[in-house]
Amino acid sequence: MSLAATPASPGEAVPAPARRAGGTLLPLLGRRLVAGVFTLFAVSVVVFAATQVLPGNAATAVLGQSGTPQRVAQLEAQMHLDRPAVAQYASWIGGILHGNPGTSLVANQSVASIVLPRVLASAALVLIAAVVGVGIGVVGGVLAASRRSGLIDQSMSLGSLIVTAMPEFVVALLLVVLFSTTVLRVLPAVSVITPGRSVLDSPAELVLPIATLVIVIVPYIFRMMRGAMLEALESDYVEMARLKGLSVRRVLFVHALPNALAPVIQVIGLTLLYLAGGIVVVEFVFNYPGLGQGLVNAVTTRDIPAIQFLVLLLAAFYVFVNIVTDVLVLLVSPRRRYPR
Repeated sequence: MSLAATPASPGEAVPAPARRAGGTLLPLLGRRLVAGVFTLFAVSVVVFAATQVLPGNAATAVLGQSGTPQRVAQLEAQMHLDRPAVAQYASWIGGILHGNPGTSLVANQSVASIVLPRVLASAALVLIAAVVGVGIGVVGGVLAASRRSGLIDQSMSLGSLIVTAMPEFVVALLLVVLFSTTVLRVLPAVSVITPGRSVLDSPAELVLPIATLVIVIVPYIFRMMRGAMLEALESDYVEMARLKGLSVRRVLFVHALPNALAPVIQVIGLTLLYLAGGIVVVEFVFNYPGLGQGLVNAVTTRDIPAIQFLVLLLAAFYVFVNIVTDVLVLLVSPRRRYPR
């Protein structure tokens, strides 16, 4: 009697491995969502507490040197700063949940109306840099692994080491010197975008900030892609594919590359998280009107509602990227979907 597996008919039960494949993703997603909610709650508590222990308060920051004790007390009552800290936190987090993060102390406008254009500007910067950087890093890693120990591999590996040793502000300044001031003068040195205009309306002013971020992130993706591909190319299943006489291209892209994606996806997720923090320096150098520059300005002027909302947005982005990364790693890793 043959022991070969036969396809299940419509009336038959689904085999256990197939049920496991579909049943592993939802519990993981549920656990990550619950952990993400608790993480954001903890971040909100820490951020609120940190702004509470700063010397002075929002009322003294608004009035500045001209604030008399009477005016400070009056403004504290208007801003509900005379209430207990727990009540202030409940009011603030309730406003966040209802889409009202408060009013800017500096601009006297809704924090959401000030932050939203900066979020969109930074999102464009991060997404374009991520797409370009991931493409270059993945293609370069595959190319270097396929030419192991050759001139291309050694040159690309050496170049990635050199770039890794340079911080982003050094890369930014070098690009400004090369393309904006001393050598060529073909691109603007700063990204001055007038209010009301989209950052995509000024592509020339995006080139240097995006190039800086791409140059900084490519070496990490390249090195991980190269290492994962080398490990996959030395595996037994790739050796069997070669013995069957399959073409080099098919071995690389059908057998080796899919099995090397899981660690690369994790690095790409970490790269996106790095970009969320790295834009602070890059936007400050290029005067780019994004989230990073907004956070620097809010800290400088002690605009506490803006600081709280911006930090909470960055934390939400970190949680979202981590959840998406975990799900994608599970989807591309059959061994994790089929527990033994």
